Amino acid sequence: MLTFAYFSIASHVLGEVAAKRLDLLWSIMFVIISVIYRPIEQLLSRTIADRRARGHEQHSVRVPIAIQTGFALLFLLLALALHEVLIDDVFDHYAALYWVLVVGTLAYAASYFARGWLAGHEFFGLFGGLVLIESASRLCFALAVALGIAHGQTAVVLGIAAAPFVSMIVVPLAFARRNEAHPPESHGAPEMEELDAALAGPGTEGIEEAVATDELSLRHGSGFAFAVSGVMLSEQTLLNAAVLTVDITSTNVALAGIVFNVLLIARAPLQLFQAIQTSLLPHLTGLEATEGHEAFAKAIRVTVMAIAGFALAVALGLLAIGPPVMKILFGQSFEYGRVGLALIGLGMGMHLSAGALNQAALARNQARTAASCWIVAAVVFVCWMLAPLVSEELLRTEIGYLGATSLLALMLSFVYRRATPLRQTAPVASTSAR
Repeated sequence: MLTFAYFSIASHVLGEVAAKRLDLLWSIMFVIISVIYRPIEQLLSRTIADRRARGHEQHSVRVPIAIQTGFALLFLLLALALHEVLIDDVFDHYAALYWVLVVGTLAYAASYFARGWLAGHEFFGLFGGLVLIESASRLCFALAVALGIAHGQTAVVLGIAAAPFVSMIVVPLAFARRNEAHPPESHGAPEMEELDAALAGPGTEGIEEAVATDELSLRHGSGFAFAVSGVMLSEQTLLNAAVLTVDITSTNVALAGIVFNVLLIARAPLQLFQAIQTSLLPHLTGLEATEGHEAFAKAIRVTVMAIAGFALAVALGLLAIGPPVMKILFGQSFEYGRVGLALIGLGMGMHLSAGALNQAALARNQARTAASCWIVAAVVFVCWMLAPLVSEELLRTEIGYLGATSLLALMLSFVYRRATPLRQTAPVASTSAR
């Protein structure tokens, strides 16, 4: 809701063209962030949760750090190489937008790493605090412009770069919480020594075993990260391809911003569901390791049923009052269609259901299969957007989003039903797992 409020206020305080540039910056940044950082968040969350479910207390983070650092450096090199292209051709000669993209994207490397670590340890209160602080701090920049404390496009977009820095204040609290849960005397070493041991890898299992584990972790971690990168790129394609294709093909310079506003109906719940997904993955991983198939299936069933009820309520609400609410929120004279908005609401439900089924696939080591499903759905959506089968581009987006997400949910449902559970029966869980 705070993210939605940020764009709503920005739409009021900026002109239509400036608001479109903000939308474009956000779309580009979160395509990049989702593709290069969320896989490490998911890798950390799944790995730590699995080890905790099996009774381990220390978790090496050397491989995830190496992969995350490599991704961040690759982005920086590409961004510097494309410096002039991005400023002149993408951001209409506004250098401030380029630097917000660079600084903000690099800052999110630490933010998403912290999210994965917090989720894996089931510090969900602190995880929620991180996301809340990030969204609230970003909103403050738009509010400052609305109240006349600051002025202009740059003041609004600076919130995107500042938010991940501010959100990291929860990290010291996380270490304090971990100190309380595992006091130094319980394992014979101070907390910082435990962290050093975790960063250095296993230290008490023998050199040969540690080396073998690190090699396996590097192969598995890299494979998992690249597969999830495919998932995240495809998801961002579903959310942003329409904005980019409309911006390129439409003669109406503001229409891409309108498409972005409509997709915020899906994006805002998906922003929330990212946090739910991050908690769902370690939960499912722990169930698969300790409780068995029935508990796993029940968790998925309850999640999908809750999503279906939420999506139906949203779609009915949009059908009833969607157009006037959109006008109030974004202050533009564009006429939104009720049916089209309802289609986005239903598509959001399919997208969220696909996300839940995707976490089930990741928990069962089916990252590559899941990635294939996402890539197919994304390609179908892009092809639909480029084929003028529906002349009105906003309606084309609304129909295409529902169709692509329905296809995706269907494919992932088939993968889920055909999957072989890693553990068929519920064993007696360890004390740590319980």
